[in-house]
Amino acid sequence: MRTLSLVLALSALTAPALAGSPLVNRLSWGETAQGDTLEGQSPKAWLERQLHPGDDDGLPPQVAAQIASLTISTTPMDQLAREMKQQRMEVKEIKATDPDARKAYQQALTELMRQAQTRSLLRDLYSKNQLKEQLTWFWFNHFNVHAQKGLIRAMVGDYEETAIRPHVLGKFRDLLAATVFHPAMIQYLDNQQNAAGKINENYAREIMELHTMGVGSGYSQTDVQELARILTGVGVNLNGQPRRGGGAMVREQYVSDGLFEFNPRRHDYGDKTFLGHTIHGEGLQEVSQAIDILARQPATAKYVSTQLAQYFCCDAPSPALVAAMTATWQKSDGDIAAVLRSLFDSAEFHASLGTKFKDPMHYAVSAVRAVYGSQPISNAQPIINWLNRMGEPLFSHETPDGYPLIESAWAGPGQMSARFEIARMIGSGAPQLFAGDGPPPRQTPPVLEQTTYYQSLTLPAATKAAITQGQTQADRNMLFLSSPDFMRR
Repeated sequence: MRTLSLVLALSALTAPALAGSPLVNRLSWGETAQGDTLEGQSPKAWLERQLHPGDDDGLPPQVAAQIASLTISTTPMDQLAREMKQQRMEVKEIKATDPDARKAYQQALTELMRQAQTRSLLRDLYSKNQLKEQLTWFWFNHFNVHAQKGLIRAMVGDYEETAIRPHVLGKFRDLLAATVFHPAMIQYLDNQQNAAGKINENYAREIMELHTMGVGSGYSQTDVQELARILTGVGVNLNGQPRRGGGAMVREQYVSDGLFEFNPRRHDYGDKTFLGHTIHGEGLQEVSQAIDILARQPATAKYVSTQLAQYFCCDAPSPALVAAMTATWQKSDGDIAAVLRSLFDSAEFHASLGTKFKDPMHYAVSAVRAVYGSQPISNAQPIINWLNRMGEPLFSHETPDGYPLIESAWAGPGQMSARFEIARMIGSGAPQLFAGDGPPPRQTPPVLEQTTYYQSLTLPAATKAAITQGQTQADRNMLFLSSPDFMRR
């Protein structure tokens, strides 16, 4: 009861902590217990490396081996999805005689999603390229798919790995194209149901409303309909065999690549007028033309720059900051790294350091990094569970708008109560994080006050006083992780 009273008292405090490098705390998933994220570099040199990372993520060998052993790392997505489709068909045939068959099918799908969650979290925790990993989460959220729909649990790992992650610091046009052509997005927003004479506008609308230009940016319902016509024939083929039939034109224009399919027989070959541009009926090439147009819209530059500023700087970025980022976007043809540099060089960004409230993802990952640092976990399931409890489960936002990026969405009493309980589990040693196939090992609560990270903080006197009143090391750890100072980045 006394510890709970201290937690409640801490929650009323407002002064932020100042770390040795507030920049690291903002642009990484949180400083490690060892305080070694900068690796001896100056903040400026570290930022330069973060904006232009190499291919080596510098993962500890134990972590790299965990990732390499996952089924989603060794088996192509198309094989996984087709195997799951076959299992689903078998379930339909035998469910009357084997009631456990459907359960086994669902468990197999869920395991593929769990592996994708695990791989993502391990990289967040241990990659040297921390900005790249933050952006992987940001862009997945921006181009959100809901893994529990259909067979997307078998595709979501590949979606993050091949559509999102390689493009997070490149040209926005390439990132947009990678999502447009990925089977997870096609299936999630129902474009496989979009055909000539039977238009489905769902995906076209979300591309314009959420992925590029934003609501109220000047496009019309006619533009949505024209984009839907452009996207006809773009679908998913789970059969494993190219479709047969059709004339010479159909055979020439048919495209099958893994699960992706462009079926000319379903495409509307009429000319379209999209955002003032005439697009002639040429087949799949029309989609690339539409992507070019959308990626270079001034409205897209402004809308996406606003999203980036909201995530990395402040809940309500100033018009001047957004305008500067938009100008960089247009000058660089949507170079994400250049746009981010414009943001990170701004006075508004530097003034915001240490003040932005952590969403559940930031909170959970930063807490594990702060307490356990470079000590590799062997079981990510507790973190997956914590995110579920805090209302931000990984790959599980049902609607295409993604999770909100502002404090008011995550600071409610119920959500804070969940954080306090999770702080208690992490601060007590969280033995399940280090459990293999057997029982969890005995885990002594780490002495947070002795870590390089903790000693680099300038905590307000009231926070320090509350923490010292913890009766056990686990209590003191929990009190720090429950403090408003740790809740901000």
